Amino acid sequence: MNGPVDGLPDCAGGESFALRVLGHSMAPEFNEGEIIIIEPDGLAKEGSYVLAWHGQEWIFRQLLRNAAGWQLHPLNPAFADVGLQDLGAVRGVIIQKALPGRRRASKRYV
Repeated sequence: MNGPVDGLPDCAGGESFALRVLGHSMAPEFNEGEIIIIEPDGLAKEGSYVLAWHGQEWIFRQLLRNAAGWQLHPLNPAFADVGLQDLGAVRGVIIQKALPGRRRASKRYV
């Protein structure tokens, strides 16, 4: 990703990058304050945790597929699924999480 694609903002130019989890939509697997590592060129497949551009904002969800097509699924049932027409909005795959100051709390996803 060297620049915006289909009107989406550039999200890191191909290099892995870190973000801090905000909110509770992905609890209990990902909690507020944890750090996630995103691979922009990672293979997005069913069950992957992904970063996507939706509704003029970045969201972090699990990618699932059902009869209606691709869905961005929050792990917290208080939040709704988001339907996707295709995978064009997916901009990276979460490959690792860590809790700042707690090395043993790290977990890899790929």
